Formats: sequence, structure tokens, C-alpha cells
Amino acid sequence: MNGTVEKVVIVGGGTAGWLAACSLAAARPGLDVTLIEAPDIPTIGVGEGTWPTLRATLAAIGLGEAEFLTACDASFKQGSRFDGWVDGGADDRYFHPFTSPPDAPVGELIAAWREDAPDLSFAAAMTPQVALCDRHLAPRQRAMPDYQGAANYAYHLDAGKLAALLTRHATQRLGVRHVADHVVDVLPDGEGGIAAVRTREHGDIAAGLFVDCTGHAALLIGRHLGVEWIDRGDVLINDRALAAQVPVAPGSPVASQTIATAHEAGWIWDIGLPGRRGIGCVYASRFLDDEAAEAVLRSYIAAALPDAPDVAVRKLSFPTGHRARFWQGNCVAVGLSAGFIEPLESSAIVLIELSLRALSENFPASRAAMAIHAERFNTLFRYRWDRVVEFLKLHYALSRRDEPYWRAQRDPAHVPQRLADLLVLWRDQPPSAWDFPQIDEIFPAASHQYILYGMGFPLPGAAAASDRARAAIAASRQRARSLTAGLPANRDYLDALRADAGARAALMEGH
Repeated sequence: MNGTVEKVVIVGGGTAGWLAACSLAAARPGLDVTLIEAPDIPTIGVGEGTWPTLRATLAAIGLGEAEFLTACDASFKQGSRFDGWVDGGADDRYFHPFTSPPDAPVGELIAAWREDAPDLSFAAAMTPQVALCDRHLAPRQRAMPDYQGAANYAYHLDAGKLAALLTRHATQRLGVRHVADHVVDVLPDGEGGIAAVRTREHGDIAAGLFVDCTGHAALLIGRHLGVEWIDRGDVLINDRALAAQVPVAPGSPVASQTIATAHEAGWIWDIGLPGRRGIGCVYASRFLDDEAAEAVLRSYIAAALPDAPDVAVRKLSFPTGHRARFWQGNCVAVGLSAGFIEPLESSAIVLIELSLRALSENFPASRAAMAIHAERFNTLFRYRWDRVVEFLKLHYALSRRDEPYWRAQRDPAHVPQRLADLLVLWRDQPPSAWDFPQIDEIFPAASHQYILYGMGFPLPGAAAASDRARAAIAASRQRARSLTAGLPANRDYLDALRADAGARAALMEGH
């Protein structure tokens, strides 16, 4: 039990598995990393929205930005736009951008906004990013160093292509061993952990640490180690999704944000990639049956892309919740094996990233310290899952839509007590770091401010507009003018990038 941990076995591929392989191999040189992946089990493959953290993650594992963008049919994401969430009216729209408000007390900024820029939404007054999104602009020039931009940004991407890129990168550049095989048994170590996994063709594969990336099956953390699943469907009631991939015309604009459009019993995502749009309908089956949900989805597609061909629709049923513990013995759950919550605000991949960062930066060098690492990891990620649940619920709790689904969403019986308390507090003072004190909060105070004031939450009235707040808002308006004049359109940037990649490939073939 006191031996050193020199070998890690990851069970399962997809985004979670291959990102785990790349992250651990890059962060821990000399560590023996093996990934076992069943050759005939498809990945979920609909996690197409990311958080700005992915830029640092990709840089840390040694992937260049241009290679990533071209290989994954990726585009830039600068935030989310919510249509129809407040009351469903024609002008019902607000933004959650990725750039924080200016560095001034939020109360003073709110007062300056109401006095100096009442023609703008809260988000548009606080950051020029809304203006970039309105014009489908990229957040960077191509001459800028990788992963740097004029505005904070993440990506939209093809999840299947991301897994393929990470597979190549891990095996060809980072020395990860790839075993294409089925795990048929899990062998205990007699101390509450795992000694080895038994495969159909490659026998027993032992390790000091196992990472469960087997998705909803949770082969190691759930089926073998028996860690309890905590259902959060009492708070977040959606349990179904329909997903479609809709081709787009060459040269058509590529959106700079995820668009989330509310409907009678859920919402529709719309994610723009260079070659297609990923469009899906999230809903609660107790308020909308599958046939009606498909009609909602197809009606949206017909309105958004009237010339689009008829496309297939894929149905997904999902549990809402997470494990009671994410690290049990010498096994860490990453990805869907750890938990799943509806894809609003793109929390899935960022939770993978944060899990891997916590693991790689606090790697258990020996089994003697593993229980200490596990306790810290479990405490941190229970906190993070609770905060994600509350933040997603905030979008529903503030809605004034009057359909049965929306009334159920804001029923006080289904609102977490901590969120209910904060909503009382926020009537007197804006969200602040006092409410979200952890390092690397997924959704910090600024994110909550954008949702609250985008949805018309009552403004705290104690602060007065200061000169610095007025100057900050004026500077944001000026920066919006300069950035919109100087940044390229997403389509132009991405098409030029792909043209250059094609030219380089042709040149290599010629040699």
C-alpha cells in the first residue's frame, strides 16, 4: 500500500479519456500511461461547447491552436446568448459573455450603467464582447500568439474530431499506450481499491492508479466500487435531448456564441461550426413527449436555416446527478462516470479539465498519501458540482414564463436553499467573491451578475456612480468601436486558416 505510483490506467476513451491521457502524460514525464478503449462502443459526442480554460489545457499538452481549430472543425465561442428565457417576448434576449465587467465596485458600475448607458444591456455596457458577437467577429487576429486574443474566448468544436486529435497526439507525441480491448473484469486489491483490470485479448493490466472514463456505465467507480449516484433531478428536471447536425452554406456567418433559445418545456442549443450547426432540443419528458420535442426542434431548424436539408435526429436520455465521491481508493472518475448535468453553459468539458488539473498537480506519488488526496479531491468536486447545479438553476428560477414547465422550474421546493438565500442577499448587494470564494470557480460572481441583470433582477440601489465606473463604461464603449473595426469575421478567419492548412498539406505531398 506504500508503493510508488508509476503507472496509470485509463479505462474509456472519448474526450474525457484522451484528455486525461494527454494531460497526465504531459504533466508527469516518465509516468507510464495506458488507455484501454473498447473498439466498438461509440462516444456520446455532443459536447461541442467549451469554457475558456480549454486554451490553457491545449497549450499545456502541447497542441498548437491552428492545428486544433482545423482538425476539430472548431470555431470561437465568446459566451452564450439566451433568447426567450425571461418572458418569451420578441425582445427577450441577454448575454453571458466571457469577459468580466471592469475592475470597479459592481454597485458603482450598475449605477453608472443606468445613468450613462441606459440604451445598452448590462452585458453590452460592461464589455465590448457583446458587440463582437453581434457582428460574428473573431476574438483575435491570426498574427497573435496561440491562445491569446483581444477578448476572452473558448471554442465550439466537433467532439468526435477532438477525441481523434487527442488520440493521435497522445499516442504519437506523448508516449501513451493505446489498448483497443474490452474490460471483462475488475480485480480488487484487498484494500478497497483496484489491482488490475482484466481484458479480453490482453489479459490483466495492473496499475497504481485507475481513471474511470467509461461514461454513464461507470464500470470502475460505480459498478465495481459501488460509489453511490446522487440524483439532482429534483432541481434540474430536464432528462431528454434531441441532437441534429445541420449543414450550412459555404461563406455563411459563423456565430460567436452558443445560442440557447427557450421553448415551452426546455430550450434549444445552436452551435455554429464552419461546416455545420449543431442544434439540439433539451426538454423534460414529463412536460413534453419525444414527438412533440422533435416537432419543436424541426420548427426551429426550419426557421433558422430554411434551405437546410432534412436531417436525422438523435435521441439522448440522461440521468441528472453525480457520484457521492469522485475518488474512491485508487480510482478517480472523470467525465460522465463522475456525473452529468444538462449541457446549459457547457460545464461538462470544463469539469473534466478541472478534474485533471487537480489530479496532475496533486498527483499521488505513493499509495500512502492517496487517501489524503482523495478526501481533498472529493471535497473540492462536491463543492463544484453543487455550484454548477445552482448556477444552471438560476437561469430557470428568474424566468417569468408562464407555461407549466417553467412554473415547475421556479417552484421553491425545487430551488436549492443556498441559491434561495443568495437571491435574498442579492437584492441588497450584487454577487461578489464573498459568495464564491474558491480558487478556479467555474462560474464566478461575474457570471451570476450577467444572468441576474440580463434577466431583469432588481438592482441594488445603495451605491452611487463613481468617476472610475463612468470612465470604465465609456472606455468599454470606445474599445467596442475599435475592436469591431479591427477584428476579422469568424468565417474569414477560419476559412483562411483552413486554406493555409490545405496549402501546407499539398506542399508536403509534393515533396
